Amino acid sequence: MLHLRLIVPAARTDDVVRLIESTVGTAHLVVLPGAARDPAGDVVMCDVAREAGDELISGLRALDLDRTGSIAVEDIDLSLSRRADRAETEAPGEGADAVLWEGLAEATHEESTLSVTYVAFIALATMIAACGVVLDNAILIVGAMAVGPEFGPLAGICTAVVERRPRLALRSAVALLVGFAAALLLTVGFTYLMDGLGLFTKVQLEAERPNTNFIYRPDAFSFVVAVLAGIAGILSLTSAKSGALVGVAISVTTVPAAANAAVAFTYTEYRQAWGSAEQLLLNLLGIALAGTVTLLAQKWLWRKAA
Repeated sequence: MLHLRLIVPAARTDDVVRLIESTVGTAHLVVLPGAARDPAGDVVMCDVAREAGDELISGLRALDLDRTGSIAVEDIDLSLSRRADRAETEAPGEGADAVLWEGLAEATHEESTLSVTYVAFIALATMIAACGVVLDNAILIVGAMAVGPEFGPLAGICTAVVERRPRLALRSAVALLVGFAAALLLTVGFTYLMDGLGLFTKVQLEAERPNTNFIYRPDAFSFVVAVLAGIAGILSLTSAKSGALVGVAISVTTVPAAANAAVAFTYTEYRQAWGSAEQLLLNLLGIALAGTVTLLAQKWLWRKAA
């Protein structure tokens, strides 16, 4: 269930109440006349089954409530109510399959904005991965994958394509490109520093590295895994199962490929650098394509079910 807290101009309260009452899957409607001060208006609250949430939110936006008042939505972790149970039963479809498109756009907007924190995370992840490739340490590679924040902009691109939001697409693309560019440059500097301290050597990079040589040797499985990870990542976002994103993060070779490319370029190992770049591009392309197709399929299936 979702809980909606609305601030409604007094002249629109009746319209909002009628919309809520006519939406299948709603419960616990509360109207507090004149309770809101900024902006001034009535406070209207209700609970709605997740599968009916997108329809209701779209209707509220059609009433310009997002501009003249406020729409706040939050998940309900526990609801002990027969009326709530009945609302979930009456609502069409299954809550786990429902996509809150406004919520998805907002989430990907936050995760795909270029910021100092975003650049710091992707740079730190790439430097950790650089240690992993030089030491041939798979544990460090997995840790770097988990730290990397690059799935946010990729999900933003997928959402922007499906929802036709060019600004979100541009913002996500800038975050992705600038983030990786900054991470590569910082990792090159980090490699020079580690080499000067005697902690990195070219001999280590040129070794067979059985645990990490897959990073610069892309093959068909690189693309297949990226596609599967893209599907899983989008499903985890749309179903509010964010814990699955950790598994997605450690299944794709984006950050490690960027790290290997930076270290290899520093040591003029251009064959490895090019192979790592191919690995990176294959993973980014696979995730973006799979995520977009997954969102399109979800939208089509939900409309068909409704």
